[in-house]
Amino acid sequence: MTISTRLTELLRVEHPIMLAPMDIVADGKLAATVTAAGGFGIIGGGYGNESWLSRELDAAGKARIGVGFITWSMARNPRLLDVALERQPAAIMLSFGDVKPHVEKIKRAGALMICQIQTVEQAREAVANGADVLVAQGAEAGGHGHSRGTFALVPAVVDAARGTPVAAAGGVADGRGLAAALMLGADGALVGTRFYATQEAVGPQGAKERIVAASGDKTVRSILFDIARRNVWPAPYTGRVLRNEFSDKWRGREAELMQHQADEAARYDKAREGGDFDTAAVIAGEGVDMISDIPPAKEVVDRMVKEASALLAGSNRYRVG
Repeated sequence: MTISTRLTELLRVEHPIMLAPMDIVADGKLAATVTAAGGFGIIGGGYGNESWLSRELDAAGKARIGVGFITWSMARNPRLLDVALERQPAAIMLSFGDVKPHVEKIKRAGALMICQIQTVEQAREAVANGADVLVAQGAEAGGHGHSRGTFALVPAVVDAARGTPVAAAGGVADGRGLAAALMLGADGALVGTRFYATQEAVGPQGAKERIVAASGDKTVRSILFDIARRNVWPAPYTGRVLRNEFSDKWRGREAELMQHQADEAARYDKAREGGDFDTAAVIAGEGVDMISDIPPAKEVVDRMVKEASALLAGSNRYRVG
């Protein structure tokens, strides 16, 4: 059972499901597993650890995968893109920041350029800069993002994309989300949190269990954890995480937290190292409501495709006439 779209044709995969390049969590093993399942795996290059990236590219072997970067991390370490392109990935995904300095090198290497955007204006700019695929990321997504919701953003980006394939991101965690994305005009979906809660994902077991137990009502979008990590992003970007004792204590008191940043950052670092998620953040999106187990990544792909296929083939839940 397959779902064919322009995205599957371009990426040369069976299913229009892409693994979000979650920092550290989306390693070589998870990316290769998603690709083997018929989707498209993307390693999370994140903020740029060259030795980690080299190791995970080796771990992915000969799997047809991509590599995703937070774009401005490459300004701090220009070698990162070279390290990735030396392994001839099928695609490079760029999120946040100016892509123009990297376009020529990516295209010259023969890789597709996937650009994640959060506004229609950003979509137009990405197309003008040669994006081969757009990822329209709604605010429901885990991690850093903007303010627009997926449901309204996706069709607006599709209309502005001038034929460039679009994948929806943010809140897609099962076959219903994939089918909805396709019905909105997208060619597929980029999926993060659902793949975080899989057996192959690198994340701590305690974090995965919190995702399974969580409700989307209990997520928060803020800069609190960026302050604690000494890595505050420029406005208007904030990060969505699961609420915990730390966020409940400091939410609405960001200025005060900045005044205590040194002490709180030290406490936060200790919590991350010790797996204390009452303080450390679990990065997850509003789609956690649809996540109730921690299966193999292949099973996630299979379930999503089966459910979406049934929905797209027709439903007897409604009578029209």
